[in-house]
Amino acid sequence: MKLWEKGIRTEPSIIEFTSGSDRETDLLLTRWDIVGSMAHAVMLETVGLLTHNDAHDLLTALQSLMLTDKEKGIKIEPGVEDIHSQIEKELIALIGDKGKKIHTGRSRNDQVQVDIRLYLRHETDRLAYLIKNLFLKLNALSGKYKEVFLPGYTHMQPAMLSSFGQWFGAYSEALADDIHLLAGARKTINRNPLGTAAGYGTTLPLDRKLTTELLGFENMIFNSAYAGLSRGKAELAAASALASVAQTLSRLSMDICLFMTAEYHFIDFPDELVTGSSIMPQKRNPDVFELIRARMNLVQALPVQICMITGNLPSGYNRDLQLLKHLVFDGYSEVGQSVEILLLMLESIKIRENILENPAYNNIYSTEEVNRLVRQGVPFRDAYRQVAEKIKESSFSGTSLSEYTHHGSIGNLCNEEISLYFESAMNEFRIRTPDEYAEEILKRGGVIQKL
Repeated sequence: MKLWEKGIRTEPSIIEFTSGSDRETDLLLTRWDIVGSMAHAVMLETVGLLTHNDAHDLLTALQSLMLTDKEKGIKIEPGVEDIHSQIEKELIALIGDKGKKIHTGRSRNDQVQVDIRLYLRHETDRLAYLIKNLFLKLNALSGKYKEVFLPGYTHMQPAMLSSFGQWFGAYSEALADDIHLLAGARKTINRNPLGTAAGYGTTLPLDRKLTTELLGFENMIFNSAYAGLSRGKAELAAASALASVAQTLSRLSMDICLFMTAEYHFIDFPDELVTGSSIMPQKRNPDVFELIRARMNLVQALPVQICMITGNLPSGYNRDLQLLKHLVFDGYSEVGQSVEILLLMLESIKIRENILENPAYNNIYSTEEVNRLVRQGVPFRDAYRQVAEKIKESSFSGTSLSEYTHHGSIGNLCNEEISLYFESAMNEFRIRTPDEYAEEILKRGGVIQKL
């Protein structure tokens, strides 16, 4: 069954090629497609395009399909093109010709778009709360180890004094920026395309404001032609936010891999969280962090992939857009899994103290010595040269540290301010399940809820 069939048998290899991996990816949209259809049915009755009895039967059948999917999962049968065709087929099997009325005033274009946006909104909300857990963990570690000193590096060379508190805090603030980008992506995603049909509207008297309300969208996509152009925009916004999170996770993982080496030996993990070698008994490998680094580097390529697919497309729907779905869906999965495993690892991180007792780090106090001379009235450039000469002659030794009191320094990490900045974006996210939306829509349609 294909929603566009006209009685002509299409060559099976054409269907196989054009469907691609969509049949598997589509299963992630099943319940969102049912929810979108519920909202559409309520709207069709409201504007007089469905009788009350027809709408009631459609909603009851859709409710039944929701329960079926929860219990055993709806499968796409052989010969059925996608989940949208499968659900319509199921409706017709349940209530006969009334099931054929669900597509009134709707194209597969706006049907697919609303499903994708509902799914992406939910995944964005879910990911935001996962990131919040990681943020809280990093922020707590920053406070816990704020007085454990660490050499700060630039150009891979010891540079200045830092602390584990500053290191953990830097990544927590990176996540705070990431969560703001994710909130921006959610705003782009959270607009309703339903009712724009194939991108040019319809002569039927649809109430798009009603479906916008029922589906919890912030607003509708106003211009029907833009609804088609927006394919790729929502995905690009999501991918860009995912790429930003991925960069944070990748760089944190790289630091951890480096800090775990025998040469650095700043941090460690319990034996049960690292792997070994088949021939080298001493090996303790940070496989988890190496895989996070690699997987997140791939996620960082997502925006480029999306731009390559959409960059030269004409307006209106083009089948190229089908390829966006699994790219972005997989991106959410990869980032979510990486956040979860990072949380597990950080629960058991071991911090080494007294790192700065190593003579290799003596010279990281040189900038502090320059500053001490400056406070005594020595011009900065002269103070710099004096200390540089001592280092050259190997006569420099560590100096006493002044208090780091300015905002963002090791003595004033601003973790509370970073927390407030993070939380200001979290207000944009709200996890709601398909069941919750379905129950409210069914209530509007006068159907008893049993979900």
